[in-house]
Amino acid sequence: MYGAGDVRVEQVPDPTIQQPTDAIVRVVRSCVCGSDLHPFHSLATSAVGVPMGHEFLGVVEETGSAVSTLTKGDFVISPFAFQDNTCVFCLEGFQTSCVHGGWYGAGGVGGGQAEAVRIPQADGTLVVVPGEVDEALLPSLLTLSDVYLTGYHAARMGKVDARTTVTVIGDGAVGLSAVLASRHMGAERIILMGRHQSRTDLGREFGATDVVAERGAEGVAKVMELTGGQGSHVVLEAVGHMPAYEQAYGIVRPGGVISRVGVPQYESAPIGFGSLFGKNATLTGGPAPVRAYIEAALPDVLEGRIEPGKVFDRTVALSDVAEGYRLMDSREALKVLVTP
Repeated sequence: MYGAGDVRVEQVPDPTIQQPTDAIVRVVRSCVCGSDLHPFHSLATSAVGVPMGHEFLGVVEETGSAVSTLTKGDFVISPFAFQDNTCVFCLEGFQTSCVHGGWYGAGGVGGGQAEAVRIPQADGTLVVVPGEVDEALLPSLLTLSDVYLTGYHAARMGKVDARTTVTVIGDGAVGLSAVLASRHMGAERIILMGRHQSRTDLGREFGATDVVAERGAEGVAKVMELTGGQGSHVVLEAVGHMPAYEQAYGIVRPGGVISRVGVPQYESAPIGFGSLFGKNATLTGGPAPVRAYIEAALPDVLEGRIEPGKVFDRTVALSDVAEGYRLMDSREALKVLVTP
């Protein structure tokens, strides 16, 4: 990406092993993330393009001399960040804070919207999918790279369980994934705040019991009405813009939790008596450490207990990835799958 709205597909040199801990992965499936739309709107124009994409599945083509858990031909899921999975923060379950980790598309590491990617810290990053992989499962397996497990992270940090009334703000792919994860964790009352019927219909399929199309003060009033004036035990904010945060603290129940996984597009936000403090509300969330969750979620996908890949409603070839950005930006698509 060379600037806002300027997405190009270019030929670049093939990635090569640079460190003994690297692996080279041939990409089989990738996608456009909602967070990719932030630079699509705001990236400053530059003569040097930024590699894009951080969600992908692929096949290991080559490994560095220090890689011990991977072999050529392994089918793997890559989390959206790389990590060694052995540092103090990784061992505490926050791999996105790994002291030896980083992000795709930065620091000399390519992006996942490509034919191949160099994976730093390959042993700690890549998760092998066992056995023969059913092609029909590829969309759902791809969601374990980011989107489904980001929704799961929101629900986990919010401590969702059968007793909690959950409100999800945002009917994008992450918000819908948060609905699915909340239902899978036992929540029986899930309110989805969204206004695009094709998306909220999928939300109902995933487990939403109520849909609120209103926004702002009207949306807050509607959720309060649905909860008997008490508010929601857990609010999962999957948008990242200030109006969504304002809705979140407007509907959270006293003693409740706001869990944010929408990448915040602001640094300053209300936390005082009228928003969080007066309600004894907890604010949590952040970049999902999906590496901590993939292995536990993998059987749920392989055995058909969940089908998070339903969030993909369009497919484009890598050569047409700019069209994928356009489709998501215009909301003609919920989430775009990219094939080589």
